[in-house]
Amino acid sequence: MSFDGMVTGAVVSQLKQSLTGGKIEKIYQPEADEIILNIHSGKENHKLYISSNSSHARLHLITETSANPLNPMGFCMLLRKHIQGGRITAVEQKDSERIVELFIDTINELGFSVNKKLIVEIMGKHSNIILMDIASNKIIDSIKRISIDVNRYRQLLPGQQYVYPPSQGKIPYYGITESQVGAILEGAAENEAKTLMSHIQGISPLIAEEIVFEAGLTGTSVFHILSGMSEKIRSSASEPKVYLTEDGTPFDFHFFSLRSISDYYQEIGFQNISEAISYYYTNKSSSNRIRQKSSDLERAVSGSLDKLYLKKQRLSEDLLKAENSDGLRLFGELLTANLHQIQQGASNAEVLNYYDNTMVTIELDPRFSPIQNAQRYYKKYSKAKTAITEKNIQLEETNSDIAYLESVSSYIEKASSVEEIEELRQELVEGGYLKRRKNNFKPGKSKPAPYQYQTTDGFRVLVGRNNKENDILTFKTASPKDVWFHTKDIPGSHVILFTQGKGMTETAIFEAAALAAYHSKGRESENVPVDYTQVRHVKKPNGAKPGMVIFTDNRTVYVNPKLP
Repeated sequence: MSFDGMVTGAVVSQLKQSLTGGKIEKIYQPEADEIILNIHSGKENHKLYISSNSSHARLHLITETSANPLNPMGFCMLLRKHIQGGRITAVEQKDSERIVELFIDTINELGFSVNKKLIVEIMGKHSNIILMDIASNKIIDSIKRISIDVNRYRQLLPGQQYVYPPSQGKIPYYGITESQVGAILEGAAENEAKTLMSHIQGISPLIAEEIVFEAGLTGTSVFHILSGMSEKIRSSASEPKVYLTEDGTPFDFHFFSLRSISDYYQEIGFQNISEAISYYYTNKSSSNRIRQKSSDLERAVSGSLDKLYLKKQRLSEDLLKAENSDGLRLFGELLTANLHQIQQGASNAEVLNYYDNTMVTIELDPRFSPIQNAQRYYKKYSKAKTAITEKNIQLEETNSDIAYLESVSSYIEKASSVEEIEELRQELVEGGYLKRRKNNFKPGKSKPAPYQYQTTDGFRVLVGRNNKENDILTFKTASPKDVWFHTKDIPGSHVILFTQGKGMTETAIFEAAALAAYHSKGRESENVPVDYTQVRHVKKPNGAKPGMVIFTDNRTVYVNPKLP
């Protein structure tokens, strides 16, 4: 695990410098398992992000802003009641465990000064955030309540005494002596790294391997290497690094260079440990978080599309039958011409087709007279002709719905942030495809933020991130003489090339078209057809769904998807 006891120590060292004496101005809870504290310290404002997510629990300073639910969650309300307005008097790490304690001095309802402690336990699936009263050592509440049914040794419930997680009997890395290290390594020549990890508290498997590697490479003792790491944490002399695989995915990070893996992974340096952690988890786990956030959208869109595909198939079959209905009129005509030859109660009639001089067998309903059977065939023919018009209208509406939902599905696949997912959710709610959630994303709060690019010859290009943004971009942002791009018969974004009164260049056209192909469902294809025309030729039909337009006077180019 990347977030080991040493990284925790480095984070605590940074938080001590940045947050000690700071006032907690605001508290937010964007998700059920995370909180953000806005802290004013000295002349600066800081955002402390704390997550108890089982797959990526952590705490560090952040700079970005998260979307918040309309209604604050219960734990957020409790924190606002107890610690908002309080001052952080100290930030401590429990031994060398992944446990961080924020000591907070605040005022209660009666005006008396009281001391609270916010405890962050970073322990995989057992991660938690706990608020407790220092004087009584009792838990006020935790973001995840743990009852006796779940853990007999340690309950995390309001009113319970707080108990630290059980000790594993390891020695904290910062307090270990040279003789203790020697005793640990005695007789462990085969797997020194595993032996170190099983006896020393706060080091991960990767760091244990690094210590042994450094010792073998430099001829320095294991104790000396470990002491040097501890000193870097205490003195805040770290040089945080993130290691990337060949495809740019973060592999691991730490507060100093890892020479044991530096030859195999790309190394990126950061100014402080929080920046490294933010980069690592944003690029490592954001896709997981986005998938979690978008899973219900994908199911809803996929389910609606399946129904529409089935509806389209049935409409097409009905339309085909209706279009082949001339035989019904012929049967009615032949029956009328041969009424004198047909017996009452007959189940079929064999008559001459005087158009081609062939004999035709016509099925009859014995319950009806020959003239009534003829009238039934005429009525079926009339209904079939009426159905052609109705089925064509329904088929057109169904195709429009399919095109819209396929575009939404494409945006969900390409979404790169939780904010984009929430905007797509809001679009589906407004369209009636999803029910509004109690804690839904705040509508109207977000401003359009299309992707921005510039062609190599200086033209500005904007790309919509969703259908609502496409409409704003095409019909409100762009001028009539700007150029509109969209992939031909492929779901994708509206792309606007801003001409600013200048003539278009071939380079700008092909680069904007390549952008349109890149921001479409044809991103992985080659020679993608892209239509383009001036914005004044793009119209939105009455009642059309977001992003759905018609256009004229267009030309088509074939390009490979890429960014300029």
